[in-house]
Amino acid sequence: MSTALLIAAASCATQQADDKVIDKPDLKITDGIFSVEALEAIGRVTEPVVSPDETKILYGVSYESIEENASNRDLYVMNVDGSDVKRLTRTPKSENNAVWINGGAQIAFLYPDNGINQVWVMDADGNNRKCVSNVENGVNGFLISPDEKHVVMIANVKYTKTAQDVYPDLPKASGRIIDDLMYKHWDEWVTEIPHPFLGDFDGNSVTNVYDIMQDEPYEAPMKPFGGVESFAWSPDSKQLIYVSRKKAGMEYALSTNSDLYLYDLDSKTTKNITEGMMGYDTNPVYSPDGKYVAWLSMEHDGYESDKNRIFVMDCATGEKTDLTANWDYTVDAISWAPDSRFLYFLACRDGVKPMFSIGLDGTVSVVAQGTCDYDCIAPLSDGRVITMHHSMIAPNEIYLVKDGEVTQLTEVNKELLDQVTMPTVTQEMVPTTDGKEMLTWVILPPNFDESKKYPAVLYCQGGPQQAVSQFWSYRWNFAVMASHGYVIIAPNRRGLPGFGTEWNAQISGDYGGQNMRDYLSAVDYMKEKPYIDGEHIGAAGASYGGFSVYWLAGNHDKRFACLIAHAGIFNTESQYLETEEMWFANWDLGGPFWDKSNAVAQRSFANSPHKFVDKWDTPILITHGEYDFRILASQGMMAFNAARLRGVPAEMLIFPDENHWILKPQNAVLWQRVFFRWLDHWLKPEAAVEVEEVK
Repeated sequence: MSTALLIAAASCATQQADDKVIDKPDLKITDGIFSVEALEAIGRVTEPVVSPDETKILYGVSYESIEENASNRDLYVMNVDGSDVKRLTRTPKSENNAVWINGGAQIAFLYPDNGINQVWVMDADGNNRKCVSNVENGVNGFLISPDEKHVVMIANVKYTKTAQDVYPDLPKASGRIIDDLMYKHWDEWVTEIPHPFLGDFDGNSVTNVYDIMQDEPYEAPMKPFGGVESFAWSPDSKQLIYVSRKKAGMEYALSTNSDLYLYDLDSKTTKNITEGMMGYDTNPVYSPDGKYVAWLSMEHDGYESDKNRIFVMDCATGEKTDLTANWDYTVDAISWAPDSRFLYFLACRDGVKPMFSIGLDGTVSVVAQGTCDYDCIAPLSDGRVITMHHSMIAPNEIYLVKDGEVTQLTEVNKELLDQVTMPTVTQEMVPTTDGKEMLTWVILPPNFDESKKYPAVLYCQGGPQQAVSQFWSYRWNFAVMASHGYVIIAPNRRGLPGFGTEWNAQISGDYGGQNMRDYLSAVDYMKEKPYIDGEHIGAAGASYGGFSVYWLAGNHDKRFACLIAHAGIFNTESQYLETEEMWFANWDLGGPFWDKSNAVAQRSFANSPHKFVDKWDTPILITHGEYDFRILASQGMMAFNAARLRGVPAEMLIFPDENHWILKPQNAVLWQRVFFRWLDHWLKPEAAVEVEEVK
């Protein structure tokens, strides 16, 4: 393994703004319907950053261009009360990772220079932009020290040998020589991994750059989603904590045991401060007074959806305390109060994601809640909090929380949303087959008339341990679905967080079990509603939701008129050996299919959807991305082939350039159009929607 070459530079060549600037679409809606095109026109507000004097908020807004098949984020600033909004940038590429520096007089951010991201600095009014880093492989993220004399930058380093490294006389050979697991992950062949590089920073240039994990074949931050939240500077800027799972190959593929590493800048030594804590340890945050470090910690190695606990370590004594030992929910994000006396945190509870506080004695209080999901935490010294929240019928905007009162600060999407009539979100408590109650969100079409009958769609969640809270999605968007005239049934079935650890953990080792009975309970309960057309109910879902659809295809007893599965597991035996994250397969399926003495594993594989294909009789649409290495596209192809060979009406939409998600704007629109064309054909017979190959 070799490190990337980093060359200090006082300034880089100024980016030429020759490309077209993607800006707010000029969309006029005349029918009042929240359509796929309206969804793509939404301005996507990114996390607010408060200025050092707490008078300004820096934030980003990105827009998608269907025509350009791309997106772009620009930066804005406003007063902390939401007044005096000013746009700072209008550029052809996105500004990311923006933070205040120099007491709020300047802003540092990521922006491309000659096609790769570097660190840039500009004045707080957007003028005098200049590039201050020159990293050969580019910068994926950065975090400046509190004294602003140092910066840690995320940059990729070479990980594996190429064919040319082994056989230099074969310069055109494209083969990969592989001798261990984890050779691919999420959506890429693993040839590079991220490392933390430290450099001196004076506001004008980054110098004396070095890799603090030189020659270590480990990721920091952890892929595929780790970023600058994986780093924490001590308030005196003398130490840096970073997150890493110091494992490679098969050991990496089998384990979720990451740790927090304390790096001392003077001695250049590293210490593992969570050694012996066996699950994920992530998101370190120093208290402002420097006395404590808080982080999120999972208990069990191999369980990626374990309860996220809030741990606090006394920096003087090393004593560690689980603040959430008596709190039965999993935590998503944490932030210290400015006085270091307590922490704010976000967590799903009862189908929504409120903001909470927790004292050093473990006392939990609600800071803000509603029929929404809070999305970030930026505390002010006077007790106010800047945040964002969204719901099933409203995208993120920025809000101010004060004494439990919540005030909206931005209205990025007001003009667009004022042109549409949104659906209505309600909830039902559905009895389950084992005597419990299940919170089920029901989204009713705009201008709902309870005297009419509506087709319905059962939404099957992925994860399998991801919350059905008040999320806003740019693919599985309930507002768009309901606006197409469907009642959406979204159960918080077994396995989802927000209802205690027992409810959350039950699904592991029970694929095809109680959670499927929960789905059928929700459908049967809703069919009794006079406004539901019981003959025209569909089921749709992605990832584990796709598995759910495949499983229901052979076990629904005529409940569904059509099905849609995206990126789902069809054959769990092949999935066990195809997926890259073996910890996931081992924990949730129970182990390998060849272990005949493992009752949990044998039950999991006996419930594989492909074993029930002989009962398939319901039209099914299958979609998948070929860069999906978590669940290979071959799973969808097998399911499609099985349906067609069975004589079941089926259609397949394959994206050769997408991963587990569908991200490119035109692909996103295509996916939505095919999705609704399929639903309308089978669930709205009066519309007589034609689907090619289906008669």
